[in-house]
Amino acid sequence: MTLPVFGRLPLSALLGLLIVTATAALFLFGPMLAPFGQEEVLGTPFADPSAGHLLGLDQNGRDMLSRLLYGARMSVGVSLAAVLISFCIGVPLGFLAALTGGWPDLVGARLIDVIMSIPVLISALVVLQALGSSLPVLIGTIALLDSTRVFRLSRVVAQGIVVMEYAEVARLRGEGLWWMLRREILPNALPPLLAEFGMRFCFTFLFVAGLSYLGLGVQPPFADWGGMVRDNQQGILYGLYAPLFPAGAIALVTIGVNLVVDWALAGRTTAQGENR
Repeated sequence: MTLPVFGRLPLSALLGLLIVTATAALFLFGPMLAPFGQEEVLGTPFADPSAGHLLGLDQNGRDMLSRLLYGARMSVGVSLAAVLISFCIGVPLGFLAALTGGWPDLVGARLIDVIMSIPVLISALVVLQALGSSLPVLIGTIALLDSTRVFRLSRVVAQGIVVMEYAEVARLRGEGLWWMLRREILPNALPPLLAEFGMRFCFTFLFVAGLSYLGLGVQPPFADWGGMVRDNQQGILYGLYAPLFPAGAIALVTIGVNLVVDWALAGRTTAQGENR
């Protein structure tokens, strides 16, 4: 995948990269940077920002900045794990369906259509209500639901590749299924899959935050940004800013990832135009 030269980065791409880099740093080192524990009660609820508590205290008197730093690992980690698992499931199955064709491809595609016809939120709520909201169940549920979208894209992309001349030549040479997947389909399908990975992460990140806001996402004692919005929403009634900090963090990460994806796609389109 050809990307633009860093020296010619547009402002939006630079901003997106800075946000993504900062988010990755918070994901890796956030709890180490937190001045207090995520469950440590330090004062009166909704205390104003001060030198010791730069973002003030939450509804239980806990340090907002510390909880934001702890929540970065949980919010980003759950979303990232779910997206990685969904791609590990959807991409191989989509490629295999496109390569084998016939009734397995037809049955798999129709089954995916049936699953996708059910709203994702309803499916997730039913599963999480029945099985609980533990981290493995939460990640597995989101990953399985998202894998249907990944399967569909991977299948369509692979179907466009297998009819190309170089893929037909490889078939005539007698190359096996694994060779075709590894050498012909995956390298040529990588750019759209990388773009889809970024978009899937945004959707999953917002979905996890929404589930946490509804009380079915990440559960206490773990801090996550969606749950922090729910816990501190009463502060809005008193003109307090506590719920705006985690809400702003969610919006900022989503915007940053979208800016990077847009830049990558624009760079790929420009490179293809130059090659022609």
